[in-house]
Amino acid sequence: MAPDPLRSATTTDDTAAIGRLGAVLAARGRPGPVALGPHGPHLVTSVADTRRVLTDAEVFRFPVDVTRRATTGEHAMVARLRPEQVARGTRTFEAELSRATTGWDGGGADDAMEVLRLPVARSTTDAVLGPLETMCRDHVADLVLDWVDSLAPIIAATRPPRRWSRARREERRARTALERSLEDLRVEQPTVSAVELAAGVQVPIAAGAWLLVLLAQHPQAAAAARRHDLAVEVAWETLRLRPPTWVTARMTARSVSLERGTLPAHAVVLVSPLLLGHLPDLLPSGSAGPEVFDPQRWVGGDVRPGSWLPFGAGPHACPGRSLGLAQLTALARWAADRHVVLTEPARIDQTRGIFPSPALLRCGAVPSSPEE
Repeated sequence: MAPDPLRSATTTDDTAAIGRLGAVLAARGRPGPVALGPHGPHLVTSVADTRRVLTDAEVFRFPVDVTRRATTGEHAMVARLRPEQVARGTRTFEAELSRATTGWDGGGADDAMEVLRLPVARSTTDAVLGPLETMCRDHVADLVLDWVDSLAPIIAATRPPRRWSRARREERRARTALERSLEDLRVEQPTVSAVELAAGVQVPIAAGAWLLVLLAQHPQAAAAARRHDLAVEVAWETLRLRPPTWVTARMTARSVSLERGTLPAHAVVLVSPLLLGHLPDLLPSGSAGPEVFDPQRWVGGDVRPGSWLPFGAGPHACPGRSLGLAQLTALARWAADRHVVLTEPARIDQTRGIFPSPALLRCGAVPSSPEE
């Protein structure tokens, strides 16, 4: 079996697991909450504590919003996408993916993060706001991508940029343009919808890029998935090993007792689906180890996929989880008809969640055997 892709995806040593990613992974097997520094943040390490942090909104508050500004702890609720919205978005994704990858097959290398931008943005816009005229949909999708791009330096900065910095001004311009466009469409809550669209675009792009990278890194697993039509299982295994929102934070409103240990008031608490996904108890009995990319583990297993909470839990769980999973499944089916090859090592970028940078891939005909 292949080694842990968290370590093998970047270099021959362990430099993949550095920084906060390394600190979180080092807490595997330790009873939480684990203090990652002298004064925190505190990482919870069990499913029970993670679910408590995510579902008890009265005690565990959001410390900042998507722009890294302090919040009051109040967040507008976003309804989960309905089945017809998911179906519409999936159809759009499949059509846009076919269009975006026309020149990829048999051609040169391209970055999966770039290739997936328009298919994900347009399909998510169609699902959330549609049905829309194509020109209108594409315009909104472009504005969403513009805001996502403007948020990148803010999220990646060591400290939140100052109010009148260039990064803040650019983010404000992009966000305002998107919200005004949503107002023109008579969207009921343009500010909330803007956040929903941004999250529903950035996360699936990163997850989709990881899916292709993992298949390229593990040709035998890719061949097995192709033989047994394991597109859904490939999607779940990708979300286990590479959840783009791999860690998220809350702040305690008061002192609180968890399954093991007590946290003081105003403490920063981290939860990590990536950490939970490496717990052996959350995998089907008898399956490969937690570090192995093995979609077949979810075929007839005694543990349901998703127990590591890749989409969160409680009132603020991801409203687009059904669409995100459908997009990944459609991408896995697309990849099953191709031989996906990495042209250079994919490095783990931790600046905005985790995503492969670069994710340079070449696609070609499926070889006659996995070893070719």
